[in-house]
Amino acid sequence: MDIKKVILELLQNKIIHTKPTQYEPLIGGTVSQLYLLNSDGIKYVVKINTPEVIQSEAAFLHYYKETTLLPKLLFMEPSYKYIVYSFINGSTDYGRKNKKEILKALVQGLLNHYKPIPDVVGWGWADQPADSWENFLINEILEAKKWIDSRLGRDDHDFVITLVKKIRLEIKPYLIHGDCGVHNFIFHEQQLCGVIDPAPVIGEPLYDLIYAFCSSPDDLTKETFDYAVSHLMIEGEKEKSFLYEKVVIGLYLRLGTCIKHHSSDFGEYLKAWDYWVNVIKKGS
Repeated sequence: MDIKKVILELLQNKIIHTKPTQYEPLIGGTVSQLYLLNSDGIKYVVKINTPEVIQSEAAFLHYYKETTLLPKLLFMEPSYKYIVYSFINGSTDYGRKNKKEILKALVQGLLNHYKPIPDVVGWGWADQPADSWENFLINEILEAKKWIDSRLGRDDHDFVITLVKKIRLEIKPYLIHGDCGVHNFIFHEQQLCGVIDPAPVIGEPLYDLIYAFCSSPDDLTKETFDYAVSHLMIEGEKEKSFLYEKVVIGLYLRLGTCIKHHSSDFGEYLKAWDYWVNVIKKGS
């Protein structure tokens, strides 16, 4: 969609009151078209994508409109061609520092505000739900396996499937971010100040915490994970052995993502994989 047409519609709908003094494309990992507008000294982000993606993200931002770490949804085009939300000042550069405190801030500022979804049917991707949380995870594992292939042994692949089938999910389905990694975090002075680009999932809040924990290869230790999960207030499985098994599932999924997008990190992730499999097999 032409950004000039979008700007005209925003003026007509009084989302912005003067023609932007500047507008420029934003470059990032997202597959959306992103533009930064500056009108009257106020910055806005325009995101253009398919109706399914736009509607799903708008629903997430609206559902958690009181949450300070998320941008504020300002406008949604009626046929879901684009949305406009507030710009969060900061940087997406993660310096591999202070991971414990970043995860703590994520838990306290976002995850502890998650709410169950009433009368929802299905689990997993909000726009394409599976019939169970287990099936969603297995589908994701099978996709990751295509990338991991022979880099792990067959026993490793089978081990992850076994862990998924052991999951005892006793909580209601929550609407969660779904792509809650450091690549979607905004930092100011090395402190977490924003979380952007949700790919909403219907699942358990712990999934987002493990996703964030595994989204960078630094500091993937029990100590760091235990510290982060200790601040999670939402009910759920708290027995460490089961929590650690879910970390292994999340780490496996991250191995696939790493090979696909950040292959230079694979060596570090492989060491973390060996570490966490050993944790599970020792029963720690």
